[in-house]
Amino acid sequence: MIRVDAATVLLQWAAGGLLFLWYTTRRRLVGIGYGWLLRGIYLLLGAGSFACGLAFGVEPVREAASVGVVVASLVALVVSVARRGEGKPQFPPVLDLVAPLFGLVGLVAAGIGAGGNDVVAVVRTVVGAAFLGAITDAMLLGHWYLVQPGLPRGLLNELVTVTKYVLPLEVAAMLLPTGMLSVLSGRISDGWNGTLGYFWVACAVTTGVLCVVTQRALREKYYSAVMAATGLLYLAILTAFGTDLVARAVLAG
Repeated sequence: MIRVDAATVLLQWAAGGLLFLWYTTRRRLVGIGYGWLLRGIYLLLGAGSFACGLAFGVEPVREAASVGVVVASLVALVVSVARRGEGKPQFPPVLDLVAPLFGLVGLVAAGIGAGGNDVVAVVRTVVGAAFLGAITDAMLLGHWYLVQPGLPRGLLNELVTVTKYVLPLEVAAMLLPTGMLSVLSGRISDGWNGTLGYFWVACAVTTGVLCVVTQRALREKYYSAVMAATGLLYLAILTAFGTDLVARAVLAG
């Protein structure tokens, strides 16, 4: 069994999102404001993780890692703004890797403290972070095309591809024993006569379908295709969170 913990989920979201911020900006094709936006968002999620940890149950290593994520994100943000103010917009992308590394340490600690098989719990926690981070950054990047319409579509396509590749890992992690196979077979009750188990399957399948449809939309030459892709990613975020959090909630029951 595993435990659903708001502090861990927020740290997953922040660490995964910051990792794929680096992945997208490492070639310096995206405007500097995109980095400001995402660092600010994930800095707040890291702070939320720390606050939830203090409020609902302290895991010392995780909480220390959350502080590390916040501080590292803030330093990267300050450096980026300062360099722009000095007329030096070339922000060193490697700075954006520091926060996810802090996050990884915290997620490993959170997985070990979640209960059940330590290896399975850590795998689920780390893979879930990558999954949630990739799909969230894809949606945010899709919106950024409104600010920077000349941005190559390949950047958005890369994030959707990552999500599509991480999805099977996410599903496999949730199937590891004791996992969702036990829910689907009825050995573990979801409290809804199996409905939540099938809902989880539907979320996972729909996420994959939405990734494929999004990539097909991006093949169209018109700019409206990017906005259509972004709309599809809105739906994909909902189903992606269903894939991760529904499984965690059922297995924690």
